Amino acid sequence: MEKSGKINVRKSRFYQKNNDRARKECMMSKTKKKKKHRLFWHFFRIQLVLLVLVLTAAAYYFYGGYGKQVEELRQEAVRLVRQSDVNTFKANQTSIVYASDGSVISTLKGEKDSYYVSIEEMPVDAVTAIVSIEDKKFFRHHGIDYRALLRAIKAMVQNGEVTQGGSTITMQLARNIFLSQEKTWQRKVEEMYIATELENKYSKNQILEFYLNNIYFGNGYYGIQSAARGYFDCDVESLSLSQIAFLCAIPNNPTLYDPVTNKDNTVSRRDRILKNMLDDGKISQMDYAQAVAEQITLNRPQALAKNDYVETYTYYCATRALMEQQGFVFHEDFKTDEEQQAYEDTYSALYSECQKKLYTGGYRIYTSIDLSLQDGLQQSVNDTLSGYTGVNDEGVYELQASAVCIDNDNGYVRAIVGGRSQEFPGYTLNRAYQSFRQPGSAIKPLTVYTPSFEQNYTPDTIVVDEPIEDGPRNANGTYLGEITVRTAVEKSVNTIAWKLYDQLTPDKGLSYLKAMNFSRISPSDYRLATALGGFTNGVSALEMASGFAAIDNDGYYRTPTCIVKIEDGTEQFYIIRGRTRF
Repeated sequence: MEKSGKINVRKSRFYQKNNDRARKECMMSKTKKKKKHRLFWHFFRIQLVLLVLVLTAAAYYFYGGYGKQVEELRQEAVRLVRQSDVNTFKANQTSIVYASDGSVISTLKGEKDSYYVSIEEMPVDAVTAIVSIEDKKFFRHHGIDYRALLRAIKAMVQNGEVTQGGSTITMQLARNIFLSQEKTWQRKVEEMYIATELENKYSKNQILEFYLNNIYFGNGYYGIQSAARGYFDCDVESLSLSQIAFLCAIPNNPTLYDPVTNKDNTVSRRDRILKNMLDDGKISQMDYAQAVAEQITLNRPQALAKNDYVETYTYYCATRALMEQQGFVFHEDFKTDEEQQAYEDTYSALYSECQKKLYTGGYRIYTSIDLSLQDGLQQSVNDTLSGYTGVNDEGVYELQASAVCIDNDNGYVRAIVGGRSQEFPGYTLNRAYQSFRQPGSAIKPLTVYTPSFEQNYTPDTIVVDEPIEDGPRNANGTYLGEITVRTAVEKSVNTIAWKLYDQLTPDKGLSYLKAMNFSRISPSDYRLATALGGFTNGVSALEMASGFAAIDNDGYYRTPTCIVKIEDGTEQFYIIRGRTRF
């Protein structure tokens, strides 16, 4: 019994000890819970007080002291969005000029380098990536993420200025298109109102399309297509998942994440974007692993080799094509000086307007220019005048030449050279269509022989080469007597051209040039001297080439141009050139 009693005492003491410990631990646990509970409510009350303070301060800040101004900002936001349409988000797009083989001749851009791509043409990964890093709640909010905005307002009240963005994709779009980048409460309020209005007017897909085509990707590239071309020399649809995430890392801070100067930062943020996409279930683990492992190699296209003569003529033709598309009618014949002045004023104003559109309209300009022919024609001019090395005070060759090649099958300009090759910054004078010189005997087939053939003369008609009193002499000082018109053309006999032109009359001969838009015909040109190319102002190489092309085209003149087609993203139009019977 004793033994049994001792055992029970030990058990009793053991249980008592454990019970005391358990009670003690239980009391401690309750104390911790109470303390934790008190701390929770303490911090909750602090946050609640702060929130009330923030909202109160914001209400006073925006409405109490500036209610009228806020209402004006709201009305302005409504007006801006109401007046907008899809073209509002396509302003200042880069235009591209293509050669006949599809290669790029040049790009034309205004203040920024930008290309527009529809949401249907954009990779799904591009949309997913930008949403994952810039605005996860994009498809759930109505333009404003209120939690993020409260954080921004709190920071503003604490710091006395806007230090955090709190901007959704829609708000960023509002800022980029309609507002400045300054950090003021007025801009922030208007940005919010504009974002709300944008969400009311446009779909989420449209807003994403506008955003991805306008956001800045650094180094002068606006829009993801421009960035794809600028950093990888390809279209956005050809990018890999890793490259897409890499590009989407840039807009948050184009300086910090500049792929050229801070590539490591860009890659690091790329990896964060890919992790977000993985966590959001937008890509698989395998896609993620492959994209993170991919080495990013920039492939920035070299600046296109300048071909000033092609470019200046192309821009000239494209501008006039846009003018024609707006209904402008070109002509060179005027009854009075006042009529001519009125025409030139209208022409100049519309030309300037269309030229600006050319640089900002995002056009795709398809030309007939053959760059291999262009190189050959340029080399021919260079070689012909290679022995003449004299230069003027500006260093430009004194002896110059121009040349134009027109395809007789269709009348399009295939090559155009405005002078000898020289390295000068900027564009040089394109003498092929901007300079006018005396054509000499080259004019005879246009003003004398072809019109005479329409007056019953034939190549076999016999004419007499003899001296003419007060008339021209032949170049070699000799006379051949009776010869055929064919021989007169072949040997460029001055006396025969003079005689035929006299019978024809300068009025008749020059009417052919007027019908082919020779632009510098002067009233003083209506004289026999023009039979031999003696003009007051002269003609251009382009005018001469188009004139001879008309002869080959059975007497039908086609307005010379190198523009085959122009597209602007929504429509395309072919250049309809006038045909005039020669």
